[in-house]
Amino acid sequence: MESGRGTIIRLTKLTDTSLIVHWMSEGAGLIKTVAKGARRAKSSFAGRLDLFVEADFEWGRSKKGELHHLKEVSVVDYREGLRTSYRDALVAGYFVQLLEMVLELDHPEPEMWDLLRRGLRHLGEAGASRRALFHFESEVARMLGLGKGAHLGILQVYGKLPKTRDHCLELLPQK
Repeated sequence: MESGRGTIIRLTKLTDTSLIVHWMSEGAGLIKTVAKGARRAKSSFAGRLDLFVEADFEWGRSKKGELHHLKEVSVVDYREGLRTSYRDALVAGYFVQLLEMVLELDHPEPEMWDLLRRGLRHLGEAGASRRALFHFESEVARMLGLGKGAHLGILQVYGKLPKTRDHCLELLPQK
């Protein structure tokens, strides 16, 4: 059994009663867990599994694949501030998509986890802005060793950026 703190970055329906919960965690990096029975009305996960929620959680590591078994979740922060604005949620989603694009599963990246935490906190408190989006990209590029090229460096190495970037920039006013 393993435990850690993480942020839910994606939820995917697995069966009529179960979910795949994608986490960005401090000690394990990007991981995927199965929450069996999470979609049932009386599930022990009820009200705890939602996008961008930060939580302490326990999981059993799979011996055969990348889908681990989620055992327990204790919410630390629901991040209600992100739910008040479509723009904030969209930019938060872009942050997550960018990290999913550049990071490997089951590989600890504490600096990237901290960057995501700070980015989500900023969006919840101050709202989305072009400056916040560019800063997040710059920090990701710096941590990857791509220098100050930010999105151009990421584009050159990975060949693409998440498609939502253009939509984010359309919705964020230029100053």
